[in-house]
Amino acid sequence: MDKINKVVLAYSGGLDTSVILRWLKETYSCEVVTFTANLGQDEDYDLVKKKATQQGVKEIFIEDLKEEFVRDYVFPMFRANPLYEGYYLLGTSIARPLIARKQIEIANKVGADTVSHGATGKGNDQIRFELGYYYHKPDIKIISPWREWDLTSRTSLVEYADQHGIEIAKDKRGEQPFSIDENILHSSAEGKVLEDPWEEAPDYVYTRSVSPENAPDTPEEITIEFKQGDACALNGQSMTPFELLKALNEMGGKHGIGRVDLVENRYVGMKSRGIYETPGGTILYHAHRAIESITLDKEAAHMKDELSPKYAELVYNGYWFSPEREMMQSMIDKSQAKVEGKVRLKLYKGNTMITGRESSMSLYNPNLATFESDNIYSQKDAEGFIKLSALRLREKK
Repeated sequence: MDKINKVVLAYSGGLDTSVILRWLKETYSCEVVTFTANLGQDEDYDLVKKKATQQGVKEIFIEDLKEEFVRDYVFPMFRANPLYEGYYLLGTSIARPLIARKQIEIANKVGADTVSHGATGKGNDQIRFELGYYYHKPDIKIISPWREWDLTSRTSLVEYADQHGIEIAKDKRGEQPFSIDENILHSSAEGKVLEDPWEEAPDYVYTRSVSPENAPDTPEEITIEFKQGDACALNGQSMTPFELLKALNEMGGKHGIGRVDLVENRYVGMKSRGIYETPGGTILYHAHRAIESITLDKEAAHMKDELSPKYAELVYNGYWFSPEREMMQSMIDKSQAKVEGKVRLKLYKGNTMITGRESSMSLYNPNLATFESDNIYSQKDAEGFIKLSALRLREKK
């Protein structure tokens, strides 16, 4: 066992990381520094600080990263229109690179030689965290308790907490029905009651959206304005990235938008069922594609569509800081130079319906597209185009 002097722990104050905090001290006889990232999740940060203090932590970092998260991570990712396996808008995946970077910054600041996280040995987050750690500090030591300790169940964690006088929320006792991850972009739930992919998810799993069946019977019409590929105004009002996404979350949640029930392929090889809620992100995704439809050249748009699945896979697998993702980001950002204008949408019972789009950079030419007579396009020219296109088909053996 390597000698550990000081550890920076990614700490939420929940059962897992509260136990990890005590376990690190006992196992490695080291000082533990806690770091909690505020990414817009609904959390009592005073309580998080109190829990860490009760365990004797002297250096407690709680950082408000909401705007940085949306501006520098969520929005650049959304320029790529990324969907992992056709559905998942990467809400958890995109949060891990920022947390990892900040954790290393704090480690450097306090002179820590080690970082630690609460991700399990079966999941993707261990990879996302640790690739980020190694990118920013190649010689960093990493402790992943779930790959080391003999606490193999939630029951054993609760027993450990009781034995060591660790205060945990009452609803965490016994077998929790499912696990939750949250930030301003999404909430996700997995495990326990969700592990049978045939069983419908109970309604109590959903935390930020109403069921589409119970959504308002009247649609709500909104407009989103874009500049260089990023949303910048909602219903004519300029907003910061975080403010805009928060407002879209409230609107989308009210109308039952953004629910996904997905069986996905984890990077480590197993299939996993997750329930995702991304109300604001879903609206933003559709609006962004709508403004691109009139401002992007055909071949540029099609190339972007080819890149998007690969981009999503890189983010999902934890390669945000990889050279290939950065190369793709440069291409994508270049494509967004003229992606600006306004999109009108209706929100109704789980649906996001595009009803209009306009832009001063629009490539749409009504005089060319019209079914009425025009002086621009000679329909006779299509005959030669079709014959040339069919040449190889007509010469088949």
